[in-house]
Amino acid sequence: MDDSQQPLVETPEEGTTKSHKKLALLPLVFLIYFEVAGGPYGEEPAVGAAGPFFAILGFVIFPFIWSIPEALLTAELATAFPGNGGFVIWVNEAFGPFWGSLMGFWKFFSGVINLASYPVLCIDYLKLVIPILSSGFPRYVSIAISTCVLSFLNYSGLAIVGYTAVVLGVVSLLPFLLLCLFSLPKIDPSRWLSLGEEGVKKDWTLYFNTIFWNLNFWDSASTLAGEVEEPHRTFPKALLSAGLLTCLGYILPLLAATGAMPLDQGNWVGGYFADVAGIIAGKWLKIWMEIGAVLSIVGLFEAQLSSAAYQLLGMADLGFIPRIFGKRSRWFNTPWMAILISTVVALAMSFFTFTEIISTVNFLYSLGMLLEFAAFLRLRRKFPSLKRPFEVPLGFFGLVLMCLVPSLLLVYVMTVASKIVYVASAILTCLGIVSYYFMNLCKSRKWVEFSRVGDESDEDNYDL
Repeated sequence: MDDSQQPLVETPEEGTTKSHKKLALLPLVFLIYFEVAGGPYGEEPAVGAAGPFFAILGFVIFPFIWSIPEALLTAELATAFPGNGGFVIWVNEAFGPFWGSLMGFWKFFSGVINLASYPVLCIDYLKLVIPILSSGFPRYVSIAISTCVLSFLNYSGLAIVGYTAVVLGVVSLLPFLLLCLFSLPKIDPSRWLSLGEEGVKKDWTLYFNTIFWNLNFWDSASTLAGEVEEPHRTFPKALLSAGLLTCLGYILPLLAATGAMPLDQGNWVGGYFADVAGIIAGKWLKIWMEIGAVLSIVGLFEAQLSSAAYQLLGMADLGFIPRIFGKRSRWFNTPWMAILISTVVALAMSFFTFTEIISTVNFLYSLGMLLEFAAFLRLRRKFPSLKRPFEVPLGFFGLVLMCLVPSLLLVYVMTVASKIVYVASAILTCLGIVSYYFMNLCKSRKWVEFSRVGDESDEDNYDL
């Protein structure tokens, strides 16, 4: 192919960066799993919002119309452009630096706002055992301490985080496997067909937000592509494995719990699976499930923080933000400055309610995904001869159809957002636009130092 068809970004060749342990297949599977799901914790409100039938239907159909297209897109582009930054690289290649920068801004804030929800959820579970954490100063201090401790684990190394995710995933999923086994003798399949209790109004906004939040962020692991061992082989396998684990992890416990228990729709709120486990199997399984919830939240936090931090690292390598954001630790090779910034922003966002956090995350994520689908189609046309180690086996018209249905879903999710979400998203978008032009001004005036691709291998890019 001629020079006009060559991507602008050169992906780092083996040996261009300092030697450090790369992510293997198994830890990558569980990092993707935690970036998307982390277990059935949090799917309960779908039953409370619309009844068992629609909840089951949603978790069966949604992966086909949303998760699979997003995972296929991620597999193709992450293997074609295997560098840190992921979707920022793709959009930059497709539409130029303005849109690449704005994409990075949207996805970073959707990630770190989402990150803020996990310590809040963790403390909500712990307050059942330690009531003093329910409100006031002790609650805020405990959220801050837990955020800092979890962030330090991320600083200690991506390989450590990956294998920690494997352990957390196994321990947090085991109680649900036991719940399914204990539920088998009590299951009445007719309960799965229930449309909900009479007189209970369906909350479709809560229903779609719950399912969407539980099954998105498949592309988050793409920001770690530069840290993955043989990404052209590992990424497609990891996405497929994580997809199967996620879908089974949602569907089987939902079938078990709704089939084994008489419907009391008002009880189906976050954390109800633990009560179901206590009723069906005993208090021991309820306690295990509550412990598993905390461990799952830890895994979610670590995976999301890794994605956000390596996204900033990738943006620094591309020159979108100052070079200091790409600083790596000499001891652990982790982007310590990016981890620090992500942690500080997450702490600032932790004062919002959980519902406001999730709604804002979904809106910003939807904006980014619409741009990502457009970039995917644009790159197929712009670089038709580009080597793609994994390629979605569809022609261009088929790809348009593949992207159309999830795009319509994204538009719907955005239309049901509240006014405060529109205002918050508009402010953050304006801030992202201003940031892009301010960064350009900083470059032209040489107020701060910016990197070029490949500079991360320089000796002075390591610290701490």
